[in-house]
Amino acid sequence: MIAGDGGPALADEAVARRLKALACTAPLHGLDTRKAHLEWLDAGRYQMAEIGLQAIDQVTLAMDFDHGADQEQVVRRLTPFIAAQAPERSAGEHRGVGAWVVENLINVGSVDRGFQADYGTFDGQGRYVRRRFDFKLLVELAAPDGRVYLRATDEAINVLVGALDTDVESAQVAAEVKLENLIRRGRLGDARLAAEQARYRTVQYAEALRHKLDATQRDVRSVDWLSSVPELLEEALAHIESRYRAETAILSHIADARDDTAEPERRKQAAELVVIVKECIGRHTQLQARLQEAGQLFRAEQNRQQFAGRARRSAVDVFGQLLRPCLDLGVAEAVSPAAGFFGAGAGVRVPSVPSLGGLVETLLVPSVERDPLGAAMPEPDLMALDQDRYTEEQWQRADELLRLPQVGRRLSGLLAEARELDPELPGLVALRVLHAVGTTLATTRGQHDQGVCLAVDDGEVLDDPEFGGSDLLVTVAELGALAEEDVA
Repeated sequence: MIAGDGGPALADEAVARRLKALACTAPLHGLDTRKAHLEWLDAGRYQMAEIGLQAIDQVTLAMDFDHGADQEQVVRRLTPFIAAQAPERSAGEHRGVGAWVVENLINVGSVDRGFQADYGTFDGQGRYVRRRFDFKLLVELAAPDGRVYLRATDEAINVLVGALDTDVESAQVAAEVKLENLIRRGRLGDARLAAEQARYRTVQYAEALRHKLDATQRDVRSVDWLSSVPELLEEALAHIESRYRAETAILSHIADARDDTAEPERRKQAAELVVIVKECIGRHTQLQARLQEAGQLFRAEQNRQQFAGRARRSAVDVFGQLLRPCLDLGVAEAVSPAAGFFGAGAGVRVPSVPSLGGLVETLLVPSVERDPLGAAMPEPDLMALDQDRYTEEQWQRADELLRLPQVGRRLSGLLAEARELDPELPGLVALRVLHAVGTTLATTRGQHDQGVCLAVDDGEVLDDPEFGGSDLLVTVAELGALAEEDVA
């Protein structure tokens, strides 16, 4: 659509769908780009995008309502296809390549295990707006039995069949008509491809119903069971009925094509088509059973959640939902969402002035009589003092060692001399010397002491078998002479 004033072309929904379709193929192309950086593998022989499509195919075919595909089993099924690309390589390397491709499709290592792509559209005023498309290809989900399975997303299935955001019902009808016409014309090779595409569409239709049922189990109010879901169930039942008729007719055409030909290759293709169509019929049977249980599940969940209390809201992802989007905006545009988040996160503000009724009630409450002397202090529960680690004799020996002449001594020499007198005495001497570091003269002079022990660090390293650090220079300052000089 072109703007009336000659402005830029306004992108419609079809353009956005095509841009998203290109985005969904980017992870597959990225496999061939990143394979050159693998240090444990010479990956030039492997076509990683083809292996990725095969992995999505295997996961899609193994999916049902309750279970998905086992990751190890998917890797095992990929191994023959990988081995065909490089038959001279080892089986262990083939399994490693399959595991690497599957993990990249899951996007192991990212925060939310999803992919992102940026694209642009035009708003109603003709301005170009950048948008972000978040999607996943393979997801890990827990089954009712507690095991973790892989499931292919709608985007992955659409990538596999070559379209995105298409209507499930119309795509299914088109695939069935195309399949029937190809079989009638004898083009069994193309008919097999069409049959596989019809099978993928059936899986996607079942996935749409499963999402509705899962959302109902989480919160029955989040699903429109008044009009939307009943219409979906009715359309799904009509879909199954029409598919049964179409697939029964297709089986008869395949049988005719098989009986009319004598070529072994065409008979083999017809037999493979029979297997695929029968699998589609089996999936329709499973879908019909789920449709019949949907109403019962809704009533059971409605009764259960009615008495389950308030639903808990999930926490806000500040980094992904607030910070990253705001960083892409200008300051003026980012103020509004940031202020709204922090305003809601701060909670309800307590008013500084109560209501009139609360104020009157507060004023009418009689005052509590208080003891003029104050409340009684509880008796403290004091712990018993530990016995002094050092004896009185050890303290006297330490005092004798620290009665130094006017020339100072090293801490290492004091420790060596103390160790000769008593093995425990060096610890007490070290404590006394450390206490002397940074000692002020004012306290000692106030106590009328004659001298004070001082310790200074001059950068010398202490060489002692028991202690480490600096080899302090220790001396004693006489306070009597200092006092006389101050008086003079």
